[in-house]
Amino acid sequence: MQLRKVTAASAAVLALALTATACGSDKEDGGSGDGKKITIGIKIDQPGIGLKTPDGKYVGFDVDVATYVAKELGYKAEDIVFKETKSADRETAIDRGDVKFIAASYSINDERLQKVDFAGPYLLAHQDILVRADDKTIKSPEDLNNKKLCSVAGSTSAQNVKEKLAPKAQLQTYGGYSECMTGLENKAVDALTTDDSILAGFASQKNFQGKFKLAGFKMTNENYGIGLKKGDADLKKKINDALTKMVSDGSWDKAVEDNFGPANYKNEPAPKIGNIVK
Repeated sequence: MQLRKVTAASAAVLALALTATACGSDKEDGGSGDGKKITIGIKIDQPGIGLKTPDGKYVGFDVDVATYVAKELGYKAEDIVFKETKSADRETAIDRGDVKFIAASYSINDERLQKVDFAGPYLLAHQDILVRADDKTIKSPEDLNNKKLCSVAGSTSAQNVKEKLAPKAQLQTYGGYSECMTGLENKAVDALTTDDSILAGFASQKNFQGKFKLAGFKMTNENYGIGLKKGDADLKKKINDALTKMVSDGSWDKAVEDNFGPANYKNEPAPKIGNIVK
C-alpha cells in the first residue's frame, strides 16, 4: 500500500515537470531573442491609439507602431503578445520585465526618464479640446469659463485647464473618456480635454464621425516615446532605427491616416528621433 502511494506521488511530480517543460518551450521571452514571443505593453481602451476589439484584435496607431518595430526586431505578427499596461503601471511593468517595451501614449518627461529609457519620440501630440461640431462658442481655452468641462477620474488635463486657463470652468467628473463622449453628445458637458491624438481617436469612431471637432488649441506638447528598461542602449538604438525607417518608407503617414483620418486630425509631422519639443 505504501509503495502505491509513493508511485502515485512520483507520477504526479513527473507530470508536473513534463507540463512545465512543455509550457517553457513556447514561453514568451519578452523580446530577449532566446524564445518565440515578444511582449509589448499597449493601451486597450483608447480608440485610434490602442484598442482591443470585441473579436480580440488589437488596433490603433500605437499598435501599428509597435507591430512595425517588432517586425524590424525580427518578430512576425503572430510572435507578438500585446499586454495592457495602465498609465500608473508602465514603469513597474518595464522594471519587472513583464514587457520588452511599451507603446501606449507614453509621454516622455523628466520624471519618467529617471526610471526608464525612451526611444523616439514617434508622435508629437498636444493637449486639446473636443467640442460638438456645431459649437461656435468656444474659440479659445478662456471660453471654457462657465462651461462644463468633462474631467476623467485620475486625469490631470481638465484640472490643468481650470488652474491655468479657465478658472471658472465647471469640471464634471466621469469614469472614462467613453462616458465623456456620451455626455458631450447629449449636451451634458460642453467640452472634453486630453491629448489631441486620443480625442481624434474617439472622434474617428463610426458612431461619432462628423459629430465633433478638435479646437486646435495645442495647450501642451506631449512627445510620445517607446518606453524600455533603463540602460538598454542596444535595444534603444534598434527601436530608433525602426522608427526612422517607418517614417522614411511612408508607413508612419499611412498609420496616421488609417487611425486618425476620419476626425480630420491635423497632426504634427513625424518628429526627428531624439528631438523632444518642450
